[in-house]
Amino acid sequence: MIARLIKPTAFLLAMGCQLFAWGASPAHADRCDELAAQLARQIDGVTIGRTSAGIIYLSHPAVKQASLGCSARNKSNEIFASTGSRKPAKEFFDFVASAAALVFTIPKNDALRGATRCANRIGFFRGKNIVTRYRKLDIRCNGSRDGTSIAVSRELDI
Repeated sequence: MIARLIKPTAFLLAMGCQLFAWGASPAHADRCDELAAQLARQIDGVTIGRTSAGIIYLSHPAVKQASLGCSARNKSNEIFASTGSRKPAKEFFDFVASAAALVFTIPKNDALRGATRCANRIGFFRGKNIVTRYRKLDIRCNGSRDGTSIAVSRELDI
């Protein structure tokens, strides 16, 4: 009778240890967190801020506000940056191009050309909201009295 009690108990104890071992595996960083850390390492002056609802806020001296949006159902990651001036400085475009090049693994010159091309189209004839596509990137530029913002993303191939 004691042998019958020991075997099931030993089995349950072994299963409990296995479940504990599976559940106690070390936590791995999310892909989006890894991208943010890579941006902070590769681009001078970038610091990582708080994370909220799949968006990691970044700070850099050349931008007023910057963020890295994590991938969703229909989009891969998104880079957003805004500046307080209507005509952004070269450093602003350099930040956007560097971040887009790292996140989307494209050449920095292509990202720079796409961002400047989009921002230069903001004006009286084309309007204040410009949506363009360059090298498989969706680039949205908005101009206002308060400044200029650029969002770079890529649609997922479904």
